[in-house]
Amino acid sequence: MTFEDSIKTVLTKYATFTGRAARPEFWWFALFGFIVSLIASFIDAILFGIDILGTIVGLALIVPQLAVATRRLHDIDKSGWWQLLILVPVIGWIVLIYFYVQPGQASANRFGPPPVA
Repeated sequence: MTFEDSIKTVLTKYATFTGRAARPEFWWFALFGFIVSLIASFIDAILFGIDILGTIVGLALIVPQLAVATRRLHDIDKSGWWQLLILVPVIGWIVLIYFYVQPGQASANRFGPPPVA
């Protein structure tokens, strides 16, 4: 899956919390979110001096980020509720990153068939 395909897929499935997402889909969208936030912060610093665009970008991308993360966890046969580990400082973050980098199951699981690569 290419960078553009990933962005299109995630934004098309804006609030779809069912199904599965492969690693490239998740990580390319994470990179996209990081780059867009960085650009918004840069523009905010130049034009406004306060974080206006950064807040708007964050609010616009939070639902697709949660959805793709849920689908990524489904790919390794975990519930999307595991995302709540983000609330546990350091240890929770490490566990979530470990989950996100694991290869998905090659066969169908309780969340559906494997994502198309």
